[in-house]
Amino acid sequence: MSKLRIFIVILAIAIYYFLIHGRCEYKGDERLDGKTVIITGANTGIGKEAAIDLARRGARVICACRSKSRGEAAVEDIKNISGNNNVVLKMLDLGSLNSIRQFAKDINAKEERLDVLINNAGLVICPNYNTTEDGFERMMGVNHLGHFLLTNLLLDLLKKSQPSRIVVVTSEAHRTLVSEMDLEDLMSEKSYSGTSGYGHSKLANILFSLELSKRLKDTSITINSLHPGAVMTDLGRHIEDYLHLPPFLLEALRWTLSIFVRDARQGAQTIICLAVDKSLQSVSGKYFADCEISRESAAARNETAAKLLWDISEKLVNLST
Repeated sequence: MSKLRIFIVILAIAIYYFLIHGRCEYKGDERLDGKTVIITGANTGIGKEAAIDLARRGARVICACRSKSRGEAAVEDIKNISGNNNVVLKMLDLGSLNSIRQFAKDINAKEERLDVLINNAGLVICPNYNTTEDGFERMMGVNHLGHFLLTNLLLDLLKKSQPSRIVVVTSEAHRTLVSEMDLEDLMSEKSYSGTSGYGHSKLANILFSLELSKRLKDTSITINSLHPGAVMTDLGRHIEDYLHLPPFLLEALRWTLSIFVRDARQGAQTIICLAVDKSLQSVSGKYFADCEISRESAAARNETAAKLLWDISEKLVNLST
């Protein structure tokens, strides 16, 4: 797919969701005093906005970030805006299985509880094929496998703290960019497209949530996935790489997008809803958009594919070791 077509697809999705859903805002006033929340990718965008909101509600917020400098700056912002000083930075690179294991080891050793795990960090439509340090295609490695391993390594602490919640940020790209999960070429080694690679990684997020919800059915841990809407922070970060337009045209395109897409605060609303809404305490294995249960694609409801993906992922990340 050409760079211009990629932009057109993204813009069309943004306009569609603007016309159908507009904006949403979670109005609940729940408190999280005494609760601990981990948010991956909390240094920017919707992750940072979710961190600000949950810190305002009194939570201890652990910002799991790859960049120390950006993470430190974000933590100071979150503290200042929320008025909550119980916000800390922990280093985490989801593209490194070793980093994930070290992070989880530190959390399990030092934290008494974990009430909410928000798997938010991710890559969006990498134009060129790249791999993580463990040899995984980068979007599948970070968006799916990194969070798959992290969640599993923190499950015991989540069980200790139940009722607890896992929130997975995915995307409507699971529907619009792919039609099914390609389990025969999970790492896109046979053929690579930035759009289909991203779509597959987001479909994997939902299938992971579906399978884990079944495995946790006898616990008080819920896991749900969500589409945050078309958010400017995700789109604007990549437009220049795709299109290489003159600055004045690039600014014109960003201005056009800004009319139809959400800002980071608006994009964080469904994350916040899934993290705190008391009415969702027993809801698990669902897909949300605009703070409501939505209908995922047929491929995302494929329980056989979800189980196969789990088995493959388990082996790839050496979960038993």
